[in-house]
Amino acid sequence: MTLDHLESGKRAEITAVDWSSLVVDEAKRLRALGLDEGAEVRVTHRGIFGTRDPLAVQVGNMTIAIRRVHAAAIEVTPQVEGAQ
Repeated sequence: MTLDHLESGKRAEITAVDWSSLVVDEAKRLRALGLDEGAEVRVTHRGIFGTRDPLAVQVGNMTIAIRRVHAAAIEVTPQVEGAQ
């Protein structure tokens, strides 16, 4: 499943990122923000327009906004409720 399809409020772990599908500068920015394999993420909000852009994603203690096209390049595994 990709991050853009993760249900709002659900936690997940990033399992892979298709860096080759992203512009180099955008990929560097996402890595600098902590969006890399092994990171725990949670979609907190989605945009209200037709594309539902941007997505607000919690990474650690910070919340960042990313575009859906970027979220589509990030593979995640949802965490089971109640599991740590």
